Amino acid sequence: MEAPHSPAPTDPAGRAVTNTVGLTVHSPEQMRELGRRLAKLLRPGDLVMLTGALGAGKTTLTRGLGEGLDVRGAVTSPTFVIARVHPALGAGPPLVHVDAYRLGGGLDEMEDLDLDVSLPDSVIVVEWGEGKVEELSDDRLHVVIDRATGDTEHADDDVRRITLAGVGERWAGADLAALAA
Repeated sequence: MEAPHSPAPTDPAGRAVTNTVGLTVHSPEQMRELGRRLAKLLRPGDLVMLTGALGAGKTTLTRGLGEGLDVRGAVTSPTFVIARVHPALGAGPPLVHVDAYRLGGGLDEMEDLDLDVSLPDSVIVVEWGEGKVEELSDDRLHVVIDRATGDTEHADDDVRRITLAGVGERWAGADLAALAA
């Protein structure tokens, strides 16, 4: 008898997750280093969605992405300006860093940011974008950052469990597992 077939996992927009990897980081510096390594996999047109609680490390990861992409300007949280564009210093793509935390819903509220215009030439990173920006691209990378919790009374506050889930053809063959090395 054949084992029942379980459907492929899907992202919140219902698209098939084509590639996934989990890893753990133990410090903010390791989170930044993960961003620098991830930047080597990114190219113009990539949409990266970051999900995690306040203080989880989304901006720290994005800071590493900015360093890896060699962009101008300090990467800081765009919470109050909603979006920051960091032009490329070299031949790589610019980084558009968006914080959708204060935006209530959907792409309609984000239209003024012209992310659809920026996407083909840039790497767009959206914090708190789940349920708001999936329509921008059929191919995207979801990065979920969770604080590690354990049974011990003195759990390390810096430990984060990270799940990278590639959605669409773009991410099907990407070597996400190399990021765990």
